Amino acid sequence: QVQLVESGGGLVQAGGSLRLSCTASRSIVSINTMGWYRQAPGNERELVAADTRRFGTSYLNYADSVKGRFTISRDNPKNTVYLQMNSLKPEDTAVYYCNGRTGAYDYWGQGTQVTVSS
Repeated sequence: QVQLVESGGGLVQAGGSLRLSCTASRSIVSINTMGWYRQAPGNERELVAADTRRFGTSYLNYADSVKGRFTISRDNPKNTVYLQMNSLKPEDTAVYYCNGRTGAYDYWGQGTQVTVSS
């Protein structure tokens, strides 16, 4: 079992930046994919960014709507995954969830609210 705890959400003006953190209760080295999802009211949860490790190589995947603005990164010694969000837009407003996926296991954090005002 892995517990994931997100932090770093908040209220920011359009054009601003936030960095979300997701800290795991144990090492994330063995977790194949660490990612961030978001869910806005009335919408389905959607993938924002993911970092998949295969044979030592990192494969990054971003939603089209955040490419060039968001960056996902891992800090394995700190058991932490980050989501750097720049040039935020009101449509980025959502609850952001951290996810870890490996084999048949799928772990989720409790979510952190990001609100972007216009």
